[in-house]
Amino acid sequence: MNALRPLRVLLAVVLGLVAGGLGYGGWLVLRPPVDTVGRVGFEHPLRVPPLAESTVDGGGVRRFALDARPGVSDFGHGRTATWGYNGAYLGPTLRLKQGEKVRVDVHNGLPEATTVHWHGMHLPAAADGGPAHPIRTGGTGTAAWTVNQPAATLWYHPHPDGRAEEQVYKGLAGMVIVDGSGPAADLPSRYGVDDLPVIVQDKGFEDDGNFRVPNPLGGTLGILGDTLLVNGTEGPFLDVTSSLVRLRLLNASTARSYLFAFSDGRSFDLVGTDGGLLAAPYRTDRIEVSTGERAEIVVAMKPGERVVLRSLPPDPDGGTVVRQFQGGGDRFDVLQLRAAAALSQSRPVPPHLADVARLDPAGAIPRTFELANRAINGQKMAMDRVDVVATRDVTERWTIHNDDFMQHNFHLHGTRFQVAALNGRAPPPPLSGWKDTVNLRPGDRIELLVRFTDYADPTTAYMYHCHLFKHEDNGMMGQVVVIDPGQQVSLGHHHHHP
Repeated sequence: MNALRPLRVLLAVVLGLVAGGLGYGGWLVLRPPVDTVGRVGFEHPLRVPPLAESTVDGGGVRRFALDARPGVSDFGHGRTATWGYNGAYLGPTLRLKQGEKVRVDVHNGLPEATTVHWHGMHLPAAADGGPAHPIRTGGTGTAAWTVNQPAATLWYHPHPDGRAEEQVYKGLAGMVIVDGSGPAADLPSRYGVDDLPVIVQDKGFEDDGNFRVPNPLGGTLGILGDTLLVNGTEGPFLDVTSSLVRLRLLNASTARSYLFAFSDGRSFDLVGTDGGLLAAPYRTDRIEVSTGERAEIVVAMKPGERVVLRSLPPDPDGGTVVRQFQGGGDRFDVLQLRAAAALSQSRPVPPHLADVARLDPAGAIPRTFELANRAINGQKMAMDRVDVVATRDVTERWTIHNDDFMQHNFHLHGTRFQVAALNGRAPPPPLSGWKDTVNLRPGDRIELLVRFTDYADPTTAYMYHCHLFKHEDNGMMGQVVVIDPGQQVSLGHHHHHP
């Protein structure tokens, strides 16, 4: 244990109190836990993002167009200035098939530079949408790739240098669904009917109806709002017409973690996480989803019943700092499910969902990453510095240690990984499948098996970072370049952010 840890925690508490006092006029110092349980009216039908339109060109490439632009939304607080893709808030859902060639043209109609990162997508570094490739105001950026990964729930969001938190908070995010075959085809899959995106975000509202964007000094994790939006709907209900419903839970909040459960404590099947389906359904009554993570759950409904998806306090025993400043004691009513008087009978959840081939840890190249003080291994991200050089098709073992007083999580671009161990033990079932983002509580040590396949590019980096957007913006991020054996890295100064 780090001998300086108690001193650092004390210092952090003092700084947190000072920053809280400055940032919120003292509100944060005495901030009671947020609790909306029983206080949400569920008066608005859940909005379902439209499926993105596409055309297939002469070369067989499926083409999508996204236009990032400002807009105005009404969430029930009057006029709220928002940003969205192809609309005022959030973006359409891209539905992709394995093996197809896709191209997305992103037009930037915003007053500042942006990018679009394809979170969880296996694609070349040049198409990944990291901070080294900004799209200027009025400009267009293009990402093209061939879909080569199993069925999964992914998402897209901005990743510009230093501006990601505010751009996502204003509304720039959307879901990507990769469809698969095999036993998974028996899962509920009628988009908007029994297969629903559930994009969860926390917001604060000013008296004038606009989002409350706190003083930069306020809050150690970033923005923590007191109101939830689901797919941009406040107080949403979902009319359920089938005996099983599949919810694709996406935490698109900028800092907050959720511990999802149902108001009556019912069990459900966890069928998929970030990188795709689990080998078999995992029966549970709660699932934690940190910023950027996804969880696919299938819940059974009886005719005529109502039940509420909630978020329980994710870390109620985390001590004063976690409860006061990091939202660990907060709980929310998220979404009400309303079953019709008669329900169509769904096919049962298959006992086997997917073949999850295990990466072989024998001979894996070890690397260690210390997360502390909003830095990784003591360094902030530098656009012209390569932190990791990985060789294509070589398995590595990344040990990530959260040596900090606050939660962090860890996201890796360009590939999926498998969790080999959490705090020295075999990973629990929710961490048993393919992942691209993992949560680390203070003191946690997680071991990941990482293997980059298909794409090597000595000139362009993938990112790894804490996915709390404020920390990412503050430089808690590093760069990994994937090369073929014998290649030299040539990440040049032309990658500097102008």
